[in-house]
Amino acid sequence: MKQTAPQTIPVATAISAENSQASGTTLHLPEEPLVVIQPSNKWNLINLKDIWAYRELLFFLTWRDVKVRYKQTLLGAAWAILQPLFMMVIFTIFFGRLAGVGSSGVPYPIFVLAGLVPWTFFSNTITASGNSLVGSAHLITKVYFPRLIVPAAAMLAGLVDFVLAFVLLIVLMFYYRVALTVQVLFLPVLVLLTALFGLGVGTWMSALNVKYRDVRFALPFLIQLWLFVSSVIQPSSSVPKWRWVLMFNPMSGIIEGYRAALFGLPFDWPSLGVATVLTIVMLFYSVYSFGKAERSFADII
Repeated sequence: MKQTAPQTIPVATAISAENSQASGTTLHLPEEPLVVIQPSNKWNLINLKDIWAYRELLFFLTWRDVKVRYKQTLLGAAWAILQPLFMMVIFTIFFGRLAGVGSSGVPYPIFVLAGLVPWTFFSNTITASGNSLVGSAHLITKVYFPRLIVPAAAMLAGLVDFVLAFVLLIVLMFYYRVALTVQVLFLPVLVLLTALFGLGVGTWMSALNVKYRDVRFALPFLIQLWLFVSSVIQPSSSVPKWRWVLMFNPMSGIIEGYRAALFGLPFDWPSLGVATVLTIVMLFYSVYSFGKAERSFADII
């Protein structure tokens, strides 16, 4: 049974009531409470109506993150292209040329770039979202708004870099004369999966980072390890003995899906199915954990 808190009267109303009593006039207060405070349902810790109501703040924080990221830099947004481009060159030299890693019949530079573009978006989302709450402590301790907006804004800001890097990938595909097929229509689904999985992991990391500041130091190391087990450098088919292990890494199946959509390769539907299920599970778990931890953010941040 829900219990409402005692009637709460705004400060301005209380002052008016005191002035009215002093002057001998009668002030009629509302019969229903103006503010009702009640415990949240443990299965409904995130209020979607609140998030929708604060959608303008989400847009503002996203735009702020985009501007701050390249503020006072000489190259600006060009770094979004240079980062995957340099990594593509390094991987092509060491893994494509020297190690002779297979690339499913696709030129290795665009093969590895097709993995680096979504991976860079994913890794930047985790890093930015994981540190977003601590970086916005001045807002969290002063005003109320749905805290989930902060890591979500960090993820949306990363989409700008993703689009710029994806343009580079398309240009190189034309250079190597790799034509698009009808499978490219599946690309928006893969982008959505990447964004949701990155948001899920980033939201969970952001809540942990508020309580345990070691997270910010451990994240770069974990992301580097994660890169080498995500089918970025080589296809999962080149390691048949460990393919079933890679299936439980959602980013491995998602990256293979990008290559299938862009290069007309066969889709690995079992891996994509497992990646979709794990993405949904991760997102729900992170949102639930975030909602439980949110109550103490302002006290310990």
